[in-house]
Amino acid sequence: MSGTAAPGPGIELVGGPTPGALPEPPRGTSERPLPIVMDCDPGHDDAVAILLALSRPDLRVLGISTVGGNAVLERTTETALRVLALAGRPDVEVAAGAAHPLEGPLHTAPHVHGESGIEGPALPEPVSAAIGEFAPAAMARWIAAADAPVVLVPTGPLTNVALLLEEHPSVRDRIAHICLMGGSITEGNITPAAEFNIWVDPEAAEIVFDAGIPVTMIGLDVTHRSIVWEPEREALSRAGDRVGPVVGGLLAFFQEFHERTYGWAGTPIHDAVTVAHLVEPGLVRTAALDVRIETQGRYTRGRTVVDLRRVTGRPPNAHVGLDIDRERFVTLLTEAIRSYR
Repeated sequence: MSGTAAPGPGIELVGGPTPGALPEPPRGTSERPLPIVMDCDPGHDDAVAILLALSRPDLRVLGISTVGGNAVLERTTETALRVLALAGRPDVEVAAGAAHPLEGPLHTAPHVHGESGIEGPALPEPVSAAIGEFAPAAMARWIAAADAPVVLVPTGPLTNVALLLEEHPSVRDRIAHICLMGGSITEGNITPAAEFNIWVDPEAAEIVFDAGIPVTMIGLDVTHRSIVWEPEREALSRAGDRVGPVVGGLLAFFQEFHERTYGWAGTPIHDAVTVAHLVEPGLVRTAALDVRIETQGRYTRGRTVVDLRRVTGRPPNAHVGLDIDRERFVTLLTEAIRSYR
């Protein structure tokens, strides 16, 4: 497929949605911003997610934790610091976390993001350093000190979040919601069955989905519909004096993988959809469904098994993304990049 056609319809439910089954993510305002912690493995789309979050007056980024995923931990941490330099926000703390999954070695994605994890135009040199605190401990500190319950926004493997929940149980009640990018109802992108973030550490994902904390899963069914087409990317490059050209160049590199793999003359911005969902009610259509993580399957390890037809009788444990208003999403991104001067 090429051009500007969306890659297939959104997911439709049989029997309609399950209303009121789980609490929706809380919302912030400019007077009372929603406190969030971003847990990421930058990554082109993670970088855009960070820039979007930092641009919003209705969000307050308490800190950024990094994990091995798209690239090794040292590189994802450096990239987070470089993105903060680009945004002019070196005041935001960055804490390095898990270098590998709970079980087994780390698998990275150089075929998607390049060896550095974020190939393309050079990002500015860091003007701050990562703090000397293991990310799960830093996350617990940020959450405990916040003046309101916190939303976690993981956009990489869920290792840090699982360690936070297991090693710092005292802050569980201070976590209002976990809005993550990962999983899928219908497809994989690293195996035929599994999406990359969940596949890298399915044991951690199982801990997170079974924790009893409200979860929103923004998976490939939604993010593969969040495409910024090439003319829109070129317009994004012209938005803002400093940040626009860099973001446009990053997305041009990211587009190369999606052209090779899917034939799209554009690129999805997977991770930024998590942030967009928190600030634009109705942008992403979700349904409350039961989600289980496959940790053992020979061909399906890392699969998010979503009970779309409600055949198990199990109660929902997650809001699952079904569709997105793509044009509204692109407008939101463009406005965010334009806000940087």
